[in-house]
Amino acid sequence: MEIFGVVNTSPDSKAEFSVVRDFSEAVARGAELLAQGADYFDLGGEGSTHGSNEVSAAVEWQRVERPLRGLLTLGAEVAIDTRKPEVARRALDAGAAVLNAGEALQSPEMIELATEREVTVVLPFMLGRDFRSVRDVSGDPVAVMVEWFGEHIERLRRAGVAQELLLDCGVGFGPHDMEWPERAQYQRAVYSGLGKLRRFGLPLYVPVPWMQTPDRLELLDLALSHKPDYVRAHRPAQVREHFDAIGAANAAAVTPDQIDS
Repeated sequence: MEIFGVVNTSPDSKAEFSVVRDFSEAVARGAELLAQGADYFDLGGEGSTHGSNEVSAAVEWQRVERPLRGLLTLGAEVAIDTRKPEVARRALDAGAAVLNAGEALQSPEMIELATEREVTVVLPFMLGRDFRSVRDVSGDPVAVMVEWFGEHIERLRRAGVAQELLLDCGVGFGPHDMEWPERAQYQRAVYSGLGKLRRFGLPLYVPVPWMQTPDRLELLDLALSHKPDYVRAHRPAQVREHFDAIGAANAAAVTPDQIDS
């Protein structure tokens, strides 16, 4: 498991400790994330949670440009997390190595950019044109997700997107009108079914909770129990601690008879 440590430049991010405003703050945040066990950075300039403000491409780029240059000095790859092709292009030109496609490669412009650059792409599950227009999932969310990924991956391959895609279950997006008890139930169903996404033979990229409530920590453990290939995390040290604890518990549960067999 490898970790993308979260760096936000959106001032309305609810995870205030992850927000940076300039080059030096980004370097400090990035160094902290690496010290906690992050392997890469995920940098975003527009909030995706309910109530966050929509911003223009010019404003978003102004927010991320200097922090991006700061993170790049630390030697770890940076994913640019955006739904806007203009921001993605400028970030890739500046040195970002991964595209976290905040509109799930649904626009012709973003598809063209992905095929042109051939960078690794994080592909989130998304019912709607982008994270601001996601709609409710009817029925089993994982069944809907499997069908959506199957159809969308096929369309992308036909469009010439040949590089590796990291499948993101999209729990970080919504739907926005869910109150927490309903959202927790939704996330539990999604995390419980992560193994069903393995049928596509692509790595799993899983955003995990950062709030420190018992129910969020339970969801964190549930997600990590599926051994995702990549995790998007605000608190890498905590994620590694929980992942190691789950591994130790599973090893302890193996009986001598099972080992001999």
